[in-house]
Amino acid sequence: MTTGGFPQPSKSLPVVLSDRFDRAFAYANLVHRDQRRKGTESPYVSHLIAVASTVLENGGDEDEAIAALLHDAVEDQGGRPRLEEIRRQFGQRVAEIVEGCSDSLAEDPTAKDPWSERKERYHARMRETNDASVLLVSVADKLHNASATLRDLRREGAGVWNRFSRGRDGVISNYQTMLEIYSESDDARVRQLAAELSPVIAALAEFR
Repeated sequence: MTTGGFPQPSKSLPVVLSDRFDRAFAYANLVHRDQRRKGTESPYVSHLIAVASTVLENGGDEDEAIAALLHDAVEDQGGRPRLEEIRRQFGQRVAEIVEGCSDSLAEDPTAKDPWSERKERYHARMRETNDASVLLVSVADKLHNASATLRDLRREGAGVWNRFSRGRDGVISNYQTMLEIYSESDDARVRQLAAELSPVIAALAEFR
């Protein structure tokens, strides 16, 4: 359609969440029921809700929103067997996104490779991926994590860094590397969230 000789921008159809999303929410809550946010008493599902909300509010579809709810299920709660269960219950596309966002497929979380090795592999994979859905869920995850840490630092002071095994420098270095990757994405949604993440990381760096 044109008006005055100029093409009108196309409007995407609104996302309608089906009962598959309902099932994914219940599944995520069940899988993470005994988990709490690092250093807090907040149920872990609060983070998953926030990431899914960010994905949906930035143009994500149902598969991307479901993957946001489940993005830590494989890494933290069961490894490859969990991934195969997600594939059976929620489909190949969701499983691909969740796998892309996971830095470990170890079934036993205590058997994960060292943090630095996992992050180096994750960075390399993110640099190489052409899957905008993986990057979207990943940047939404980092944005909420970084924002929550900044909030706690402002409330409680620099002692919050003691929650993290790699400490302040490791956390900030990881965020800065991921920010570079997100900022170079071809996907406008990812770049927009990267722009929101940037000042949060800068603010984190002020706490020592």
